Amino acid sequence: MKLQLALDLVNIPEAIELIKEVQDHIDVVEIGTPVINAEGHKAVKEVKEAFPNLTVLADVKIMDAAGYEVMKASEAGADIVTILGAAEDESIKGAVAEAKKQGKQILADLIAVKDIKSRAKELDELGVDYICVHTGYDLQAVGQDSLEDLRAIKSVVENAKTAIAGGIKLETLPEVINAQPDLVIVGGGITSKDNKKAAASEIQNLIKKAVTI
Repeated sequence: MKLQLALDLVNIPEAIELIKEVQDHIDVVEIGTPVINAEGHKAVKEVKEAFPNLTVLADVKIMDAAGYEVMKASEAGADIVTILGAAEDESIKGAVAEAKKQGKQILADLIAVKDIKSRAKELDELGVDYICVHTGYDLQAVGQDSLEDLRAIKSVVENAKTAIAGGIKLETLPEVINAQPDLVIVGGGITSKDNKKAAASEIQNLIKKAVTI
């Protein structure tokens, strides 16, 4: 089980300073969609150059022209690239093929997918590396989370790793850990804290403890 830090509401210098603070306690750093929308792939490139030993995920949420999009994110230094689970199967295939060519990985994000279980099974068969259940900001605001969805996809996914994102913080982490995702994605649960290093360390320690039990 790995910990991914999601950086959404920062610029490049802020991202680099924040990562410096927590880099010893995370496995993956996510350059979030808002950052990429504002800064472009330059954000991915500069973070990867600054932290070559960290796995960098580009949350580009591909919907079309998938092979090209994966190629560009890979060129910028992304190790993992996201595609929306709602994308056409041909787009998923294109993303997977280009990622294999580049030696990268694909995370399929199930945000807004209605039939989570069926689509997760299809994505698994299409060869993505990760399948992520994701409660977006708007649904978090009305109290929803992705735990039930995580349990649902784990019952059908055979090859891909599973991930969970959306509103995870220290208080909700034990229940998330019990559901055994391969990747736990935390944003504000770390970035909103005054002592970000301490928050990341505490989350990492809980994950490590669960893995060794």
